[in-house]
Amino acid sequence: MSYAESIVALADPTRRQLFELLAAHPGPVGALAEHLPVSRPAVSQHLKVLSEAGLVTVRAEGTRRIYAVRREGLAELRAWIDGFWDDVLAGFEAEVLARKGNDT
Repeated sequence: MSYAESIVALADPTRRQLFELLAAHPGPVGALAEHLPVSRPAVSQHLKVLSEAGLVTVRAEGTRRIYAVRREGLAELRAWIDGFWDDVLAGFEAEVLARKGNDT
């Protein structure tokens, strides 16, 4: 998935809260819904969006479906953010070198 899909999926505050819950502890829809101000069907819809963005996985455990964070799903988003960080560090390095050159 693309970093843009991750951003769109995580832009919603409820989905972000759901994602954070899953990062702390995988679980079924019912257990997740207990911690959110939305209904179980709404949690299912949010999980669907997160899953389609590649941020969440699901596995069958008997009759329940257990959702968990798919950490690999954050790779493109992190690479995109790291690209900005690399630019910031390069700018910082250039500034330090320029100031060092002016000190002599």
